[in-house]
Amino acid sequence: MKTEVLLPLIAYLLLVFGLSVYAYTRRQQGNFLTEYFLGNRSMGGFVLAMTLTATYISASSFIGGPGAAYKFGLGWVLLAMIQLPAVWLSLGVLGKKFAILARRYNAVTLNDMLFARYQSRLLVWLASLSLLVAFLGAMTVQFIGGARLLETAAGIPYDTGLLIFGISIALYTAFGGFRASVLNDAMQGLVMLLGTILLLVGVVHAAGGLHSAVDKLQQIDPKLVSVHGGGDVLSLPFMASFWILVCFGVIGLPHTAVRCISYKDSKAVHRGIVLGTIVVAILMFGMHLAGALGRAILPDLKIPDQVIPTLMITVLPPYAAGIFLAAPMAAIMSTINAQLLQSSATIVKDLYLGVKPEQLSNERKLKRFSSWATFVLGLLVLLAAWRPPEMIIWLNLLAFGGLEAVFLWPLVLGLYWERANATGALSSMIVGGVCYTLLASIDLHIAGLHPIVPSLSLSLLAFYVGNKFGKQPQETVLKPS
Repeated sequence: MKTEVLLPLIAYLLLVFGLSVYAYTRRQQGNFLTEYFLGNRSMGGFVLAMTLTATYISASSFIGGPGAAYKFGLGWVLLAMIQLPAVWLSLGVLGKKFAILARRYNAVTLNDMLFARYQSRLLVWLASLSLLVAFLGAMTVQFIGGARLLETAAGIPYDTGLLIFGISIALYTAFGGFRASVLNDAMQGLVMLLGTILLLVGVVHAAGGLHSAVDKLQQIDPKLVSVHGGGDVLSLPFMASFWILVCFGVIGLPHTAVRCISYKDSKAVHRGIVLGTIVVAILMFGMHLAGALGRAILPDLKIPDQVIPTLMITVLPPYAAGIFLAAPMAAIMSTINAQLLQSSATIVKDLYLGVKPEQLSNERKLKRFSSWATFVLGLLVLLAAWRPPEMIIWLNLLAFGGLEAVFLWPLVLGLYWERANATGALSSMIVGGVCYTLLASIDLHIAGLHPIVPSLSLSLLAFYVGNKFGKQPQETVLKPS
């Protein structure tokens, strides 16, 4: 166990718990559900940018993405920059209209919005179950990433690291709620920026400069410095699919969409778009370039996902490595707490209160139930992460795609198409979810495209066809009251 690496990390975790305690004291004020799951819709521009960025950037961006860049070369760095407009798309497409309607309906969860828009309890149940299944897979990826970090960088056995990491996150998220999540996200965003710059400078220095690093990559495999990447994996259909999956489709991710109903005012949105895009650009470019150039320093890694933690302890002094260790940990923790809270909100608000609406006034019981639901979900994900795959990026993209296939069109068309109805939305969800599950499970790539592309295409068609047979919504649904 490496004490010098662990000490800065322990200090960071104590700070995280300190912020959770502060959030808990603030939680005593106002309506419990709105405070616990949305922080009373009080986010400013800086916090909005950081929480959206930290929620979007996860173990895949700090562990899986750089691992793929290590394996496939500089072409993957270019591919990663496809994600640059993600914050702008999320806040630009959903943004103001989403927030106005959420306040009008007093919506706490994404499914509150769907119910208010489509007036279908069946749609809410289907959306809730889809969200829980996909989030279990997505959170499992984050837990694996956190435990691998501790294993490689700090010398803690995988199982022990998983226990420390999993229980810590489950506790602080259950304890502090949404306010703790976004406060920690703001801090974690800054930690990620500092850590990314620190590591990239260390990697370039250890490789003897940028020119020397690229020369070494070319000697290992000329394809590592080509646009198409090692093994020519980066074909045009693959890159187009990747853009749909990790950029455009992000609009349909519930844990990013819910951030769009939690901010304070229009000024916060505009500032969030600018700051969030800048932060995403620095983090994506810095981490993936570090992963790609890392092969010039560590040419023989058997597990690509270990490149960032291994580089950390190779090119940085021990205490600096400990500080950087907090950066990917921050990315992972911020994504997990967002997904954990969204899952808990789905269980409590959408499922439990959907069956027992009379319990809405029983705030004491709701507090206990919400905290326990969050904590138990965290423990379930911990168990699911006990036996990890070698490259977590594929599992993460699988969960991402499933959520997008189910939620994207009901969300976007529900906002911008007044004639959209529940039959169309249900058809879209079912066709999108089933199509994506089938194509992904048999690993079928039609014309070289990722399963998300045909799934979203068929889902859109199903929405249009289903809409022809359903009852038209009331005229007041999308119009201001």
